[in-house]
Amino acid sequence: MGKVLIIYHSKTGNTEEMARSVAEGVKEEGLEFVLKSIEDTKIEDLLNSDGIIVGSPTYFGLPSSEIKKLFDESVKYYGHLEGKVGGAFTSSALIGGGNETTIMSIIQMMLIHGMIVQGTTKSNHYGPVSIGKPDNKVKNDCKELGRRVSKLIKKIKGE
Repeated sequence: MGKVLIIYHSKTGNTEEMARSVAEGVKEEGLEFVLKSIEDTKIEDLLNSDGIIVGSPTYFGLPSSEIKKLFDESVKYYGHLEGKVGGAFTSSALIGGGNETTIMSIIQMMLIHGMIVQGTTKSNHYGPVSIGKPDNKVKNDCKELGRRVSKLIKKIKGE
């Protein structure tokens, strides 16, 4: 059975709420998941999953420094994340606050590790975005991200 690590950084609770919805989507697909705040995440946690989904608030159009630090330290395991499935989501205060650039920054870091990231033809092509507190649409988009990553893991693992 596949396993997904969901990492989030949240000061207001908005990104954490999104992460919990992502976890619901993973659970609906029957995969195991570990939900961790960035403060509780160790670099070695990245090695023990088939998929990694990362959520960050948007700060100046980029992920938080805590999320960036995790990826900076992940160079210790460069090459060991290759083939894992990835995904990203973000929250911010403004519609034009740099949401897509935040998600793309996380995805770029995943791609440099050789991870596999699948977009969607539905809303939020790169990953879910919440402006302020996530509403039901955002929560559904987060669940869909969890399902999409899980389905891809199952295809790769032949489940």
